[in-house]
Amino acid sequence: MDLDQWISKVKEGRHLLEEELQLLCEYVKEILIEESNVQPVNSPVTVCGDIHGQFHDLMKLFQTGGHVPKTNYIFMGDFVDRGYNNLEVFTILLLLKGRYPANITLLRGNHESRQLTQPHSLMLVLDLCFFLGYGFYDKCQRKYGNANAWRCCTDVFDYLTLSAIIDGTVLCVHGGLSPDIRTIDQIRVIERNCEIPHEGPFCDLMWSDSEDIETWAVWLAFWIQTQFNHINNLDLVCRAHQIVQEGFKYMFQDKGLVTVWSAPNYCYRCGNVASILSFNENMQRDVKFFIETEENQMRGPRTGVPYFL
Repeated sequence: MDLDQWISKVKEGRHLLEEELQLLCEYVKEILIEESNVQPVNSPVTVCGDIHGQFHDLMKLFQTGGHVPKTNYIFMGDFVDRGYNNLEVFTILLLLKGRYPANITLLRGNHESRQLTQPHSLMLVLDLCFFLGYGFYDKCQRKYGNANAWRCCTDVFDYLTLSAIIDGTVLCVHGGLSPDIRTIDQIRVIERNCEIPHEGPFCDLMWSDSEDIETWAVWLAFWIQTQFNHINNLDLVCRAHQIVQEGFKYMFQDKGLVTVWSAPNYCYRCGNVASILSFNENMQRDVKFFIETEENQMRGPRTGVPYFL
């Protein structure tokens, strides 16, 4: 298994053979199974938000933040769906994880789910991106002529970790917090090797929306967030999941919760900027912004595609 050769192959726009992808998935699962639900990560490291199948924009991200292994990364989930090249995105991230396991951490997002990526999902029935060929199942089926690649990749989903903690002071998670979780230790004991449940703390970590609440509840959410950070001695919680037009946004006035979004011009129509958040060895923060790449090869239509989170 020549991971360096496979990395070059995928970066050139070619796909792995089906048997190569299956071998890669099995190899990465053996790495992921050893990781904690709260995977410890040392600084310096760069934190990234949703990618959603925008392969060439992912390459722009690496140009902006540095390439693995010279730069360490935490990706906070939602690698697939929406974008035109979700198979390529997930493949290259698996390859980098296999080649440099200590330099890249992959968290699970709500789209790393069989329910959201298979054709009978209610979400996909409502999502025209799927009918335009933007769904993960559809891309695997079109490329390989069967669902084997999709099955292999979705098996890997179950092994992805739920969160990462940088130097014990910054927690990274895809969606946000859960009212059922007061301490980080409660995240550590969640059984993660399964499909994302429809309710409960695991579900909340994937689906929590910091702005999708009534006005009267904003202060309550702020209080819960503040208490969680205080109890767990955290300086910051980083999350993704929700598009922010400016690419980066502190959600409350104390700046204890931040949304990082890394898919520029989301779904090729939203016009948003993307960002990554870098921490140096002293945990000083540096936000780096970037816009969509000019590379249009392998992309789908740029207009008429609605977006959903």
